[in-house]
Amino acid sequence: MSEKLLDKINYPTDLRKLKKSQLEKVSKELRSEVIDVVSETGGHLGAGLGVVELTVALHYVFNTPKDKLVWDVGHQCYPHKIITGRKDRIRTLRKGGGLSGFTKRSESEYDPFGAAHSSTSISSTLGMATAKRLSNDNNNVIAVIGDGAMSAGMAYEAMNNAGAMKSKLIVILNDNDMSIARPVGAMSKYLARLLSGKIYFSLRETIKLVFSAFSKRFSKSAGKAEDMLRSIVTGGTLFSQLGFYYVGPIDGHDVNNLVTILENVKNSKHEGPILIHTITKKGKGYKPAEESGDKYHGVSKFNVLTGEQSKGKAKSPSYTKVFANTLIKHAENDTKIVAITGAMPSGTGLDLFEKKFPERMFDVGIAEQHGVTFAAGLATEGYKPFAAIYSTFLQRAYDQVVHDVAIQSLPVRFAIDRAGLVGADGPTHAGSFDITYLSTLPNFVVMAASDEAELVRMVNTSVNINDKPSAFRYPRGNGIGIELPGIKETLEIGKGKIILEGKNLAILNFGARLDECKKASEILKKKGITISIFDARFAKPLDEKSIIELASNHEAIITIEEGSIGGFGSHIAKLLSDRGFFDKGLKFRSMILPDKFLDQDTPDKMYKTAGLDSESIVQKVEDVLNSNVVIAKNKNLS
Repeated sequence: MSEKLLDKINYPTDLRKLKKSQLEKVSKELRSEVIDVVSETGGHLGAGLGVVELTVALHYVFNTPKDKLVWDVGHQCYPHKIITGRKDRIRTLRKGGGLSGFTKRSESEYDPFGAAHSSTSISSTLGMATAKRLSNDNNNVIAVIGDGAMSAGMAYEAMNNAGAMKSKLIVILNDNDMSIARPVGAMSKYLARLLSGKIYFSLRETIKLVFSAFSKRFSKSAGKAEDMLRSIVTGGTLFSQLGFYYVGPIDGHDVNNLVTILENVKNSKHEGPILIHTITKKGKGYKPAEESGDKYHGVSKFNVLTGEQSKGKAKSPSYTKVFANTLIKHAENDTKIVAITGAMPSGTGLDLFEKKFPERMFDVGIAEQHGVTFAAGLATEGYKPFAAIYSTFLQRAYDQVVHDVAIQSLPVRFAIDRAGLVGADGPTHAGSFDITYLSTLPNFVVMAASDEAELVRMVNTSVNINDKPSAFRYPRGNGIGIELPGIKETLEIGKGKIILEGKNLAILNFGARLDECKKASEILKKKGITISIFDARFAKPLDEKSIIELASNHEAIITIEEGSIGGFGSHIAKLLSDRGFFDKGLKFRSMILPDKFLDQDTPDKMYKTAGLDSESIVQKVEDVLNSNVVIAKNKNLS
């Protein structure tokens, strides 16, 4: 058995010592390593398999890390991590204390820009390229962006700016006909036309660019050169109009051809940005991934031989599925209900909705800003839009939520998935801020489900909110396993629910920490402390009557939520302060996510770290009840 070349490669400098003829072997070994790693760790597989040859070629040609290489989204960066000094830690991927599943600046100098949301690469590399120009630095800057990420407006804003500035920037469009789901919109159709088009753009100049310094070699085989030229130079009109020199499309799995093109682009004297259009296959080289509908975009641990994933049988349905099934039931009775997602049909459960109502489900691509305003437009015409967007992705559309929805009081319903901490995806995907950024908006209804039955009631309730925007948030994962109500069961707007009555202290819960509150109450009961538990259900409008009664009848109030400062607890504090309860000696504490970004781990461990588990609740209750309020007087103050 021959020695593996990959064993000798710890950094790109090792890769560059190899002969060009050895790169195909390295690529095969790297692909096998990625498959083996992800079979143990879980994570994003298909995207990484699709860029193995591109990863090898980029690090072989360019002098990284002096040359800056930015991967858009970053979920395809596992091959990149293996050959940039992290091979010995790669099996800690997405685990507590381990490597991030995305690029991360603090992790390696080979990650010049952290990314886990899409479409940021061209903007960030344009900034880097401009900084290098101002510093008289001639090193290269390269962005790798997928065709799915090109559906976001930010990518075009950056391209428009780059073309006007004539910056020295290389953009590689990784066209694999997929992002997470199948791409949507005019861009995907345009790229498809480039593959079949017969109109060549800037033929003479492209010949100079691609074949400069190699003309003698290719003149020996005119037929081969012509075939290669036809595979490299087609279309490109849109990109050229944006000011980019277009090269492509080219085979992204032919590592030797990639090296040739990249070397010529690197050595080109062309002034201005260049776009190289590569065609790749998501899941390339692993049959189960190639044959899967999502190309194994995100997987749990799996058997390498069979591709079978290790997924335990859930005792209860996921919150995502509960939302989708409830919405489907309503849509069967109400033709005005429509659903919107931003390139996440399976992640939000709307793939199930689409199967039933294909004409009423709209995937707008990775374009949350557009998706929100699109929903607002539907609402103006009497439709009932449900915009199902992850909490962390809705952040990208905040101005549209404020300006286009809230100010106009349009009844868009926001189904906010992945609320709270999400585990292995880490801080970039944690739903930490939506309670705060939505509860500040006038005339908004903001709800959080404490269990899957409450989620059903909140979907039911939102269907009937026709004069203002509303939102309901729910966590990733499965429910607690309780019977679900029917679609007729709704909530009174701004009305919470007493779960447990006790004497000493009241906990006001907002969201999915309710079960931890119940566990804490059992522990406290054994210590002789009885507490009341109130499931608030609404952060806006607040159930002021119930909250004031609880404050009047208890020594202390604790709020708990899976969100940042400024959310539910802050609104409760203002209410109690305005009503003079603090002047009367009421003790108050809020339990929120800490003021820092938490690295990936299991959700349970992350909540323990955040201080939002049952043990932390018990400790907080004891601390509050044992505390004495002391107001120190400054003698110098009159």
